[in-house]
Amino acid sequence: MSVNEELVSKVKNVIEQIRPYLQADGGDVEYINLTEDNVVNIRLLGMCGNCPHSRMTLKNGIEAAVVRAIPEIKAVESVMVE
Repeated sequence: MSVNEELVSKVKNVIEQIRPYLQADGGDVEYINLTEDNVVNIRLLGMCGNCPHSRMTLKNGIEAAVVRAIPEIKAVESVMVE
């Protein structure tokens, strides 16, 4: 089963709307992928990558906004990419 491209497009759109707020604090977010079970994987960049509040930013900010806009999304997780 392949990932829903329409869902991916919606997720990227929400992330683009969030990005300016993160950039204002010296951080950023990068979309990595959408799993088959509708979990969005992202990478926090810049100041967000090592901020002690990054977990709160991820769950209360990014995940809340994505799930509110796209109810099919189950979670947003931060992943390390080599």
